Amino acid sequence: MSMGNFHDMLIDGMKKFNLEIDNEQVEQFRMYCQLLTEWNKKMNLTAITEPSDIILKHFVDSCTVLHYVRIPQNARVIDVGTGAGFPGIPLKILRKDIRLTLLDSLNKRLIFLNEVAQQLEIEVETVHGRAEDIARQEKYREQFDVVVSRAVAPLNVLSEYCLPFVRTGGQFIAMKGRNVHSEVEESRKAVKLLGGKYKNVIEFHIEENGRSIVTVEKIQHTSAIYPRHGSKISRKPL
Repeated sequence: MSMGNFHDMLIDGMKKFNLEIDNEQVEQFRMYCQLLTEWNKKMNLTAITEPSDIILKHFVDSCTVLHYVRIPQNARVIDVGTGAGFPGIPLKILRKDIRLTLLDSLNKRLIFLNEVAQQLEIEVETVHGRAEDIARQEKYREQFDVVVSRAVAPLNVLSEYCLPFVRTGGQFIAMKGRNVHSEVEESRKAVKLLGGKYKNVIEFHIEENGRSIVTVEKIQHTSAIYPRHGSKISRKPL
């Protein structure tokens, strides 16, 4: 894909969600796309490899959060199970003010993300570990204004991994596919147990792809018994 086509497609995609992007940010996304494609040849980062698909299904999709959810200035944000850096790094490109932490259990992904951050000249903290372990550390427990995740786990499972990171008054944002309402209903008990309250479910499309953004407000502290061990979370979800 030529630089001109990349530029136009990215700007048009962002514009559909009222997101403004300057030439410096376009160049950062282009470099990110290039690094993702190169590193993907030697390690499995994404099944999406066409630049046009990366633009829409990774970059624009990640940034839709900024259209639908208000993220405070200078917010402390953690991306749980960040994988190849989504949605965290695209959010940081558009919102330089956020203080971003990227959490993943696979160290080689974090090596890639540190390289991305260095090349793009953005400041991020990378943390290697399992969410259920890191969420018990004083440095991270209930320390974040916003916890965001685009992981594929069901909401009752994802909530137990993510809500312990959210400070009281902060929010957990789950990025999901289409038809998320039954998942929301099945996870109401879990969210309440963890100190949260459902705030909003937003459904939209990126071209033909149905997407959802689910927001949970943290209204009270998470009990010290959560999160449980990972095997218990998956074997017996709340």
